[in-house]
Amino acid sequence: MIDGVLIGPLKQFKDERGSVLQMLRCDAPEFVRFGECYFSEVLPGAIKAWKRHRAQTQFFAVPVGRIRLVIYDNRAPSPTHGNLQIVELGRPDAYVRVRVPPGLWYGFIATSKTTALIANCPDLPHDPADCEVLPCDNPQIPYSWKS
Repeated sequence: MIDGVLIGPLKQFKDERGSVLQMLRCDAPEFVRFGECYFSEVLPGAIKAWKRHRAQTQFFAVPVGRIRLVIYDNRAPSPTHGNLQIVELGRPDAYVRVRVPPGLWYGFIATSKTTALIANCPDLPHDPADCEVLPCDNPQIPYSWKS
């Protein structure tokens, strides 16, 4: 586990017509404020990594397909400095919300045979000055996407 990362189950309301999938409620204990909500498609086997925000907190859920989310903590004062956390997200058995606080590097790969859809509801609107990016094979992060 990485300090500040929270993983929690999400409700699914199913019937013969389909499902309603919750993502984030304003009365959830980890909710602070609404920044924006967007969806990111990830093609099968595609890697989107690495990204880090200075101020924005991410709230991820995967309603369609599956991804492997990898989080790396290189925050100097953190008690989990140097740790990696790997989370598999997607339906039917891993419909969860993952909170990624500021300062952590993260990336993901679609592990499903179909396009994965990631819902993100961060606490601040996107600001290009708030984020940093690294290539997926950057040696600063001790993870190989080939594993």
